[in-house]
Amino acid sequence: MEVLAIHYTLEVPHQPPERVVVRLDAHTLDPADALGDELPDWTRLDFHQCSHCPLSPETHPHCPLAARLAPLVARWKETASDTAIRMTVHTQERTVIRDTVAQQAVRSLMGLLMATSGCPHTAYFKPMARYHLPASSGQETLYRAAAMYQLAQYFISRAGGTADLSFEGLRAIYHRVEVVNAHMVDRIREAISEDAMVNAIVVLDVFAKNAFVELEDHLGQLEPLFSPYLHDLRQPT
Repeated sequence: MEVLAIHYTLEVPHQPPERVVVRLDAHTLDPADALGDELPDWTRLDFHQCSHCPLSPETHPHCPLAARLAPLVARWKETASDTAIRMTVHTQERTVIRDTVAQQAVRSLMGLLMATSGCPHTAYFKPMARYHLPASSGQETLYRAAAMYQLAQYFISRAGGTADLSFEGLRAIYHRVEVVNAHMVDRIREAISEDAMVNAIVVLDVFAKNAFVELEDHLGQLEPLFSPYLHDLRQPT
């Protein structure tokens, strides 16, 4: 199996650096490492299970997303969201170094883990995980998600399906992710004493709720970037 490794180093002042390596199957983007033998109770599938979860405890005793987040929760559960952190992320393509706060650093790593966890509702974001952009802004995330979705429509059309140019399918994906985020907050509240983890999910959830409420307006702000593509349509006939 070819492995794609994404290296996170999180440095809090006056503490040893925390290093996390996310190892993925380079072809499927599934986790390359097995789960630990002992998982906390809050990762059980039937504990705050999502209302739209297609999995069953018989086949999946633990929520795949919660299980992948468990080590992150264990490490950062006592960290306040505004704790200063230097985040260094090394991918196959680049190294990103950013001075930020715990909430934002954890959010970045959490987004990567969520997309590749095995949760059926977050799996649609695997292409973004493959080209991971740490600590991306809301507009960057919107651009990448919209571009990813339309490329998916190209592959759907090429396979004989009907392409969706209205982004309705992407709205539906984000709506399902909202449900996942809400239930994951309920799970993690059982395990934490500070707020970095929950706030990281809240930030992800705010984007899921708001980014596509006025999708046309948000994308309209990007339209000037595509003027070369629209030039011929605007020429007099």
